[in-house]
Amino acid sequence: MTTEAATNVADGDAYVGVQAGTVHGGINYYTLPPDPTPEQQFEAGVKYLDARVRDEAVRLLERAAAGGLQTTEMQFYRLIALLSGRTLRQLGDGELDRLTAICRSLPPLDANEPWAAGVQAVLRLLTPVSPAEAEFVIKEIDALGDRQRESVYGHLEALLDGTIQDEMWQRSVALAVSRRTSDGRVNRVWKFFQPVPAQPRTREVPPAAVTVRNWLQFGIAAAFAAFSVASLVALAMATGRLGPIAGALVGVGGLAAYGVGGADRHYRSARMHAKEAQLRPPTQRRPEAPTGGFASRVDRMFNHYFARYVPRGTDRGYWLDQTAGIRRQLRDELVEIYREQRIGADRVAWLVRHLVGDVRNRWERDTLTAHRQELRLPVRTRTLHLGGLVLLTGGGVLAMAGSITLDPLYAIVWLLLAVASAVPAKRAGFRIIAERRRVADDDAERVLRDQAQWAAYRKWQAKLADSPSDAEMAAWLEHDRKVLVDQAMRQFQLHPSQVIAHAFIEAPGRACKRARYPRGPWRYSRYQLLLFLLTQDGVRQVDIELDFELATSRITQRLNYRFDAVAAVRIEGVAGQQQTFKLTLFNGDPVSVQVSVPDGETDPHEDDPTKITELSQDASGLSHTLHVLEGIAAEGKQWVRHRRRRADEKLASLASAIRDVSD
Repeated sequence: MTTEAATNVADGDAYVGVQAGTVHGGINYYTLPPDPTPEQQFEAGVKYLDARVRDEAVRLLERAAAGGLQTTEMQFYRLIALLSGRTLRQLGDGELDRLTAICRSLPPLDANEPWAAGVQAVLRLLTPVSPAEAEFVIKEIDALGDRQRESVYGHLEALLDGTIQDEMWQRSVALAVSRRTSDGRVNRVWKFFQPVPAQPRTREVPPAAVTVRNWLQFGIAAAFAAFSVASLVALAMATGRLGPIAGALVGVGGLAAYGVGGADRHYRSARMHAKEAQLRPPTQRRPEAPTGGFASRVDRMFNHYFARYVPRGTDRGYWLDQTAGIRRQLRDELVEIYREQRIGADRVAWLVRHLVGDVRNRWERDTLTAHRQELRLPVRTRTLHLGGLVLLTGGGVLAMAGSITLDPLYAIVWLLLAVASAVPAKRAGFRIIAERRRVADDDAERVLRDQAQWAAYRKWQAKLADSPSDAEMAAWLEHDRKVLVDQAMRQFQLHPSQVIAHAFIEAPGRACKRARYPRGPWRYSRYQLLLFLLTQDGVRQVDIELDFELATSRITQRLNYRFDAVAAVRIEGVAGQQQTFKLTLFNGDPVSVQVSVPDGETDPHEDDPTKITELSQDASGLSHTLHVLEGIAAEGKQWVRHRRRRADEKLASLASAIRDVSD
């Protein structure tokens, strides 16, 4: 036997880069009503069993049985939950007593009852099987319905000793290999870690910034201007000469043309300035958003996706410099819209991607600055503006030349009053017209943005529609674990019958994503696994990095050590907070891995953080692994012998109960 120095497989910063978890709210897959019926407890127990949360499954199934539910299907799942993943000699005294009690309480099995064959198959596995009978038992299991057969192979592969255990194990591994990437796993797993997307929202268009003062200024000034112009026209008419009369009429027409063209020119200039301001890099540094807050995370997302979505043929640095202004404008708008909605930033990540992708597409189509073409002064506007100014000037001169000869004082007074009132009337009028046009154009743009965002939202929803269920995630992980155990046994040249027990320490890997159902265990996109194989000669330990999304794994370390080399095993930390598993060897560095982190996403009104930690550790098999390793640390190799002796005494009583049922 060789002993290699153990090293830390995860240190104090093992969780750097772990993304904030997603809790799929609104899914009541595991949630029970306040006073559940036995049937509801049974259904929840089966769901937890499918999720490999074995202890919780046993608790719920036993409560359902105590409530009076005693169907054959119920008894089948009680047996599966109690025996799942362990040999008979790994069961504690209390578990063996419960198993015996279940067997004694079984009624005579009706061959016509669909679940009776499943119960009978489990009972056959609980009794000693000779090599000659092994093939018959396997055929009996293969003849079961799909649900029962997969439950037996998926949970009871380690139940027996000897030849039949090897055969059961190979059948179980073959099933795991065939199902490991089934149902589009590689294309679907990532969707489980995506939060429910927040519905799109667009900022309301600010109303026209026209005050009462603007309207009063325009109304009073326009009234004085109109009265003054009318007085000048009347004075020109009074001359009776064609020149002043024609000049007055031409001047009035020029004034109207100048007003129409000038208003359009003013609006186009103001809107061009506003559009260009959105593109210009910010001149002032914005105060940093609080770290970890909604705005800060949105900042990081915009920076990330703008750096990632670089247009074809464009230098990244140039792209980021040129889009700094629009990046800030989009970020500020999104933060303003969603900040008070009390949603996680990850729920708007789809919208950030859509907005950044839209900017990139417009850049590639050369339409990011399309407003420059759209807001260029048309010939009509130039003609009206400049032509109106010429006509106003020329007509005014002709009209004034005749009017002054008739009444110089009145002509000059009305001219000065007309000019003095026309200037503020023009300013106020142009502002009012520009604001009303701005609101109309902004509304039209908002409708288009809203339609585009809703289309992107529905497309993203459709993409996430086949997100795997928690039961599928659990099944895939169990298949991974089974395949990894088989690979480890092959590397160590061990047969399943030579392995007394195997156990996992399961922890989130670096830079992983995590998600869960309400009252369900955490699932991770990457795992750090410690696999322990217990044999007569000692412990084989394998450290594995599992990329759950890609269904790939990598062994990072292999260790061999005797039972008496284990000095101590413990979990440091409080449930619901950061917890660390530590295995100390007499002749090596401690093996340390963080198995849980603070559950910052848990709503205390819906989920108890301590309960979620317990469910997650139950699903990972941590309690079972601790029990095995603590026994080894306390008693060494004698633990195996004592465990077998105590179990054999209980198994005699169990065999008697099974014979009574079979008879």
